[in-house]
Amino acid sequence: MSESHQQPALARCPGCEEPPASGDLYCGACGYDLSAVPARPDDRPTMAITVPPAAPPAPAVPPVAPPVPDAPAPPAPAVQWPAASEADSSDVPVPVHRATDLPGTDSGGKPLPASPPAHHDEQPTTPPVRHDDRAVEAGPAAAAPGGSVEAPDSAGDFALAAPDPRTAEPTPTPSVGTKVCVACRSGRVDPDGYCENCGHAQPRERDHMEQELGSVAAVSDRGLRHHRNEDSFAVSSTALPDGSPAVVAIVCDGVSSASRPDEASAAAAVAANEALLESLPRGTHPQQAMHEAIIAASEAVNALAQDPPGSAEHEAHRHQNAPACTLVGAIMAGGLLVVGWVGDSRVYWVPDDRTGPPARLTEDDSWAAQMVAAGLMNEAEAYADERAHAITGWLGADSYELEPHTASFKPDRPGLVVVCTDGLWNYAESAEEMAAAVPPEAHRRPLHGAQVLVGHALDGGGHDNVTVALLPFAVEPQGAGSACTTV
Repeated sequence: MSESHQQPALARCPGCEEPPASGDLYCGACGYDLSAVPARPDDRPTMAITVPPAAPPAPAVPPVAPPVPDAPAPPAPAVQWPAASEADSSDVPVPVHRATDLPGTDSGGKPLPASPPAHHDEQPTTPPVRHDDRAVEAGPAAAAPGGSVEAPDSAGDFALAAPDPRTAEPTPTPSVGTKVCVACRSGRVDPDGYCENCGHAQPRERDHMEQELGSVAAVSDRGLRHHRNEDSFAVSSTALPDGSPAVVAIVCDGVSSASRPDEASAAAAVAANEALLESLPRGTHPQQAMHEAIIAASEAVNALAQDPPGSAEHEAHRHQNAPACTLVGAIMAGGLLVVGWVGDSRVYWVPDDRTGPPARLTEDDSWAAQMVAAGLMNEAEAYADERAHAITGWLGADSYELEPHTASFKPDRPGLVVVCTDGLWNYAESAEEMAAAVPPEAHRRPLHGAQVLVGHALDGGGHDNVTVALLPFAVEPQGAGSACTTV
């Protein structure tokens, strides 16, 4: 997550490309007003995407599904959704997208770049380690009884090695259901969170979270350099009015420079998920439901900035450094894939048949993306700038104006939907890099796939919290034929 969400100054004059002096309001060479901020491009996230020339259809891959009973009940008629009115920040009607290989579009309806330049905000200064197998830097260490050595870990706790088996007293095997220490792998954890064998403080529950629900799974990890996990997620499923399933994944990333970012991300994830579980069973169009869920998440984060009763004198300052987070989500329902976002978390599409191209389905609300959209920099220049990851859109009481982005797609082949924070895509930025990091069996084992992707980020340095949700998207065996049906 970016450390700042304020609009930075320009590095070069947009009029003549000359570098301005510090504090200049006007360019000394051409007189350009340097205080002018490029106008944000019109947000039309639901315009039809540009479809590449038709290619020979790829062989259909049958979706993984539970065994069919001997006498199945006749299928219920598909849900016929009306057009979703005002499902985004523009007045453009909301069509359903159909694309051969699902290229992503930006908020202006233009195709997203296939391979944006890879870059990283920070480089690890210490060898990457995992919290379940921690290494410590060389330095003074105190010998502990039994020959073990203790040294402080990155969180300030002291990690103790397992006692020397030649001197330590035998430790009884913990009973079934007892929490076992992550350090010595044998001691029982007491109610205070410490191992009764080696004394190691156990990780906090939110430091590493995993959840699997049917075919959708998510994993979130603190990373190697943050003292807490400021990400949050929610995965759930429900049924549409015709009884067909709808699967939801919401991923939120707290803004580190704001106050209580961990509370903001948790509140947003819960509010968005609950809003979707309430609206989808009523027959609300998924894109409209996603728009309403982002609004509900924004209101939940805004409520965190309210002062407690009796603090009216601080009302004028309640928006300063208010809790803030980003949000990205995906819905699979009725053969549609709907995505929505505010901020710089992303959604990627990775086809099961890796001969087809992957795609990024979202566009960042970031300084770099805004500079490119305004024509002030090319991608290489923008993403190489130190301000590239400063976000320009977020949820929070101090946001300038909430502009939820939504888009719908109708894939004609099976694939994997990757919903993630920048803690992952910093190490797999382009769609091709993300597809290469996704294990081939992830569509069959989404929880394992999410664990592998989190491990990829930790192995790359783990400088930020890492959260990813995987949603396998299956299509009917007729595949391409059904993609031509208008909803």
